[in-house]
Amino acid sequence: MAHKKKKRREVESVHIGFQIAPMIDVVFVIMLFFMVMAGQQVVENELNLKLPGSIPNDSEPLAIEETQIRVVESGEVLLNDDPVGDPGDTALRNLAATMIRLAESSKISNSKVVVTIMADEFAPYQRVIDVLNALAVARIENVTFEVPPQ
Repeated sequence: MAHKKKKRREVESVHIGFQIAPMIDVVFVIMLFFMVMAGQQVVENELNLKLPGSIPNDSEPLAIEETQIRVVESGEVLLNDDPVGDPGDTALRNLAATMIRLAESSKISNSKVVVTIMADEFAPYQRVIDVLNALAVARIENVTFEVPPQ
């Protein structure tokens, strides 16, 4: 049996050119994705944030009563540099009662109460939370934090 040697035929490489159809498919898929996602955007309303604007001239500016509460390292709470309650009182009843009276008097005098909490670096965190709870009982909402002077 004689085996014939088969000649392999070399395939000539033919350059087909740039195929644009797959590129168009990809562009349409991306465009479809962006169109679907653009319809699902949600406006952020959860923070209830009001940006500063101009004040109407016909309204009187509110008087501001600023109160400072300091929490020292030992856990003692000072209201405008006067001690309030003892360090063992977690409810801070004296502070809450004082702040309730302050809130009521500010409503009568049409003024705004701003409370600044200054906690020492090594003050117990639970004590700061106790102060915030006392302010919540008094329904005081304008609370800021400040670094105490060194």
